[in-house]
Amino acid sequence: MKSLPVWIWYTVLRVLLFAVPLAVLLIAGVDPLVSTIVAAVFGLSASLLFLRRPRESMASDLYAARHRETPLVAEDDEVEDAAIERDSRDR
Repeated sequence: MKSLPVWIWYTVLRVLLFAVPLAVLLIAGVDPLVSTIVAAVFGLSASLLFLRRPRESMASDLYAARHRETPLVAEDDEVEDAAIERDSRDR
């Protein structure tokens, strides 16, 4: 089984760190606006404290993707570029 990318794990954990406290507070009968604010603050704080490794891993992956020495070129891009060049030469 192929492992999931880091950004999916990080996103799911961030959503859970917000949604679970929000659900608990709403079930407890706390005002929805207050519940949302408290859940957002809790989710942000918990993610900063407990999700350091996934956040750093995701940041390094994004940095590596943005700073490749040779850009990735798909075959479709090459075919499209060739078709555009042929069309511009034919005119």
